[in-house]
Amino acid sequence: MKRHIFTVGIFFSIMLLSCQQRSDKTVGENWQWRGENRDGMYLNETGLLKQWAAGGPELLWKYEELGDGYSSVAIANGKLYITGFDDDNIVLFVFDLRGTLLKKRIVGKDWMQSYVGPRATVNVNDGKLYIFNSLGTLFCLDEATLDEDWSVNVIENFEGRNVPWGFVENPLIVGDKIFITPGGELHNMIALNKKSGALIWSSPGLGEISSYCSPLFIDGYSVPIVVTNMDAHIIAFNADTGEVLWSYPQQRSWDGDNPNTPIYSNGMIFTTSGYRGGSMMFRLINGGRDIEPVWKNNVDNLMGGAIKVGNYLYLSGENYRGWFCVDWNTGEIKHRVQGESASIVIYADEMLYVYTVRGDVNLVKPNPEMYELISSFEITLGTNQHWAHPVIRDGVLYIRRGTALMAYKIK
Repeated sequence: MKRHIFTVGIFFSIMLLSCQQRSDKTVGENWQWRGENRDGMYLNETGLLKQWAAGGPELLWKYEELGDGYSSVAIANGKLYITGFDDDNIVLFVFDLRGTLLKKRIVGKDWMQSYVGPRATVNVNDGKLYIFNSLGTLFCLDEATLDEDWSVNVIENFEGRNVPWGFVENPLIVGDKIFITPGGELHNMIALNKKSGALIWSSPGLGEISSYCSPLFIDGYSVPIVVTNMDAHIIAFNADTGEVLWSYPQQRSWDGDNPNTPIYSNGMIFTTSGYRGGSMMFRLINGGRDIEPVWKNNVDNLMGGAIKVGNYLYLSGENYRGWFCVDWNTGEIKHRVQGESASIVIYADEMLYVYTVRGDVNLVKPNPEMYELISSFEITLGTNQHWAHPVIRDGVLYIRRGTALMAYKIK
């Protein structure tokens, strides 16, 4: 009997140790810019308010000492991550979900020219934080300690070329690969090992400079696809090898600005570009190894993204000024509100959240027949431009404007 008890005791001790070891290796939630598919769709959010009070939803908390910057918030594992600016340094801020500042850490130098401050949103992945600064350095930090694991500068290491307003790209991670676009003639797009920063592949692409765009991953074809916008083309790479699969010209009145991540749905790829670049739709063919044009129109969203709801796209125009609803399949403009400000748009619980460059936050019901504005309020806190993309998580709307981060209760 004593021998049996002793054996059982050893068994449970081993099981407890094993569980503790597995728990220590648990990496928890991941997070990337504009959601799981980079399409601005927060589909897990339900029970949200369908109308706001006259002054807007309740402000739960605010923090007004971020310093300049344009990055959005990242939320994972009960913490909120955002980058700010101090002197010439990019600073990582870590909050709990009640807005209490837990930690902050200087990560490295950042952009000190036009529109100072960090641009890219933190990518939280498998217990690591990935931050790409405007000077071309990709940092990998440990999520628990904030210690730096590794860093790579794509200008120094891969002959990259920076762009007039600094790198803005939000790192894309798929499996063990992290995709970045140095925009060099030899190293146009690269794939690095996310654990070590070592080079997996490099592609010369078309040799074009990068264009502020954050790439998109598309699976389910004969080849895995990474698609992005470069200086004058939309281009797709084989995510495993770096082989260029296809490309198509994007012509604009001002070269070099193609910031919007393409949208993929049911075999179709949509892309839009400011400065009269217009919008285009393509169909993937030959197992994803090629495309064919479907339609083009004049709607030229610069950097606010578009939302696909059903068979319709909702987005604003830049030079072709206004708010638009566009038929996904044909490119037909279903309605246009002339003169409406350029806007960033996201979606949750059957509603559009439209953040304009004037600082208005509009709650809009998707309707192909008309612009159906339900509620609106103005962002008065913070500094400079209204350019950071909003985020919704657990019934809270997060808005960043320069030095300020605000959390609004919308559930």
